[in-house]
Amino acid sequence: MRSTYFRPAAAGLRGALRVPADKSISHRAALFGAMSSRPVRVRNYLDAADTNSTLAAVEALGARVERHGPGELTIHGVGLHGPREAGGAIDVGNAGTLMRLLPGWLAGQPGRAWELDGDESIRLRPVDRIAEPLRRMGARIDARFERLPPFTVHGADLTGIEYELPVASAQVKSCVLLAGLSAAGVTTVVEPAASRDHTERMLARAGAPVERDGVRVTVRPVDGLELGDVDVPGDLSSAAFHVAAALLVPGSRIVLEDVNVNWTRIGFLRIAERMGARIGGELEPAGAFTPGEPVTALEIEHSALHGTTVDAQEVPLAIDELPLVALLACFAEGETVVRGAEELRLKESDRQAAVVEGLRNLGADVQGRWDGFVVRGTGGLRGGWLDPRGDHRIAMLGAVAGLASREGVQVRSMEAAAVSYPGFMDDLATLLAR
Repeated sequence: MRSTYFRPAAAGLRGALRVPADKSISHRAALFGAMSSRPVRVRNYLDAADTNSTLAAVEALGARVERHGPGELTIHGVGLHGPREAGGAIDVGNAGTLMRLLPGWLAGQPGRAWELDGDESIRLRPVDRIAEPLRRMGARIDARFERLPPFTVHGADLTGIEYELPVASAQVKSCVLLAGLSAAGVTTVVEPAASRDHTERMLARAGAPVERDGVRVTVRPVDGLELGDVDVPGDLSSAAFHVAAALLVPGSRIVLEDVNVNWTRIGFLRIAERMGARIGGELEPAGAFTPGEPVTALEIEHSALHGTTVDAQEVPLAIDELPLVALLACFAEGETVVRGAEELRLKESDRQAAVVEGLRNLGADVQGRWDGFVVRGTGGLRGGWLDPRGDHRIAMLGAVAGLASREGVQVRSMEAAAVSYPGFMDDLATLLAR
């Protein structure tokens, strides 16, 4: 197993950078493109393992993907009711978003069935939370042990339901809403707290009758979708690693260009600001809902940080960046508590355990809880080694920790970062070189 050593930064990070395209929006652009009745041109599509799995999946369903160059695609869809049965299992790879959204579309196709499978990691990620509402709507889902991949979606004539999510989840919400496009009657999803709303925005752009009232989202059936062209903005979840590095390494001042600042994605920035982070850029106000995605240039400077408390209401808006909150907390003054984050245990790895174990190995004073963690800031990290357990976000966290630590960090299997950010090490090196 190859490892990569990240030595303490000799100077601050400097310069401007354009981060990779948003992974969540890229997934949805491919899926909605395949569901559309007219060709959809996508610019700045993310070229990464997860999003390429989505392109392969829609091609297996009959869509044609025309590749014009890096990040430039035209998707010739099969229409809302036109996916064909695949010649075998659809391979979702390691893409949890694809695994949980695609069944929503397929469930409303009566008389057809599809098997979904993926890598070893995906086979450990439960699908019971999408299976339950889809079954209530009339579909049949056959899963291993009733809750794990591989699983088969048997399409059916669906009926709309009102479904209350037990845990806020953009993936489960999106699955139910996509099923609602082909269901008789009205489909409503009620969340305990707001989660990412990229699906609702794209539905609105594609002409679907979608309404949002607080944490209630309603969709009605349609005959077809017409998405139009999509420009995918920069991914805040990828930008977050550079944000954290600049906040922690003395002398840093960077600009991250064209970053998506949809209010349902900027929870990490709000938490970091509360901890004392100096972050510039115009962020979308909470509660906004437009068919488009707002972008801005983020300006980040090294900052003195202090502890904070993150409650369950904030978790869905920062779920992918909570490991970075733990890292910031190691360098902050005082105690940081994260609660209501059980969802971390259902990611590419058990991220709660990976963060607690990984940071403790680097010298952190961190305690795991069943729904989160507590970090007592010690002013920094010693360094050491970190095993990301094949999780791309834990691998990149290790790299940032190495730059800010006293002795550096050895990260095992850094290649895991390619799942969402293939050029991460090159971009980080660019900011360090400047």
